Amino acid sequence: MKNFKVIPIITRYWRPGHPFIEEVCRTVSPILDDRDIVVFSEKALSVALGYIVDESKVKPRLLAKMLALGWMRIAWGYLLGRLCRMKPTTIRRLRRYPYPEGARHKQVALNFAGLLAALRHGSEGGIDGSNLPFSYVSLPLKNPGRLAEKLAGTIKKRTGKEVGVVIMDSDKVYRLGPLYLSVRSSTYHFYDFGFISYLVGKLLDLRRSPTPVAAYNIRIGLEELLEVLSECEKAMGSGAGLTVWDMADRFHVGVEEVTWEMLESVEHRPVALVKLDAG
Repeated sequence: MKNFKVIPIITRYWRPGHPFIEEVCRTVSPILDDRDIVVFSEKALSVALGYIVDESKVKPRLLAKMLALGWMRIAWGYLLGRLCRMKPTTIRRLRRYPYPEGARHKQVALNFAGLLAALRHGSEGGIDGSNLPFSYVSLPLKNPGRLAEKLAGTIKKRTGKEVGVVIMDSDKVYRLGPLYLSVRSSTYHFYDFGFISYLVGKLLDLRRSPTPVAAYNIRIGLEELLEVLSECEKAMGSGAGLTVWDMADRFHVGVEEVTWEMLESVEHRPVALVKLDAG
């Protein structure tokens, strides 16, 4: 891989309706060059564009209740968590998987991502509650390929620079020989087997990287892109917390008691600027 440099872009927290593209263009304009790559967090985009659900208003059905009480607490808490070499803290949290909040979350996962995704222990199909307040979760973008193209066009219009755009999710893509196993959908031709992809990737300790949900005007190969995204993930960090539990612990409140104001008090880096051929 050629040398490259990743520059995290610090912004305000993006609430729904936030004019994020204006803020990004204004921030990167002084340092932006043609052929740079602008990497966006899908979570931040989903929130800004209003792709969120208030789970407190969701009524779980029987399957969702079974997943929350039996599958999460027992299967993940006592078997799968150990097989996947999860941290003891994570396993303890899974054994105390919250109910009925967890049942409502699993119902949302079933509604929007399907059963294979809902069998995961978290971030089911790209559905995620970290860095969101109260009972909100973000949903995957509806047309990420079109959005990536639109973002690149807007950046060129406002800055005069022709750049590549990638929309990234921290959910992992696993490399198994010539195959790429993903746990969620992507515009790339990965094998999306949801829970099964995650289990195989963890059990075999496969090489992994964040998921390129969509990309536009990218002039490097997939392997190079995955390497770039791994560095972007490190530079962008996890905001208020990698999981809803981490987020709640940070603010010393319950998992559904985090507020917008709390999230706004934390430094957020939802965008990274990648400069290729950087010495």
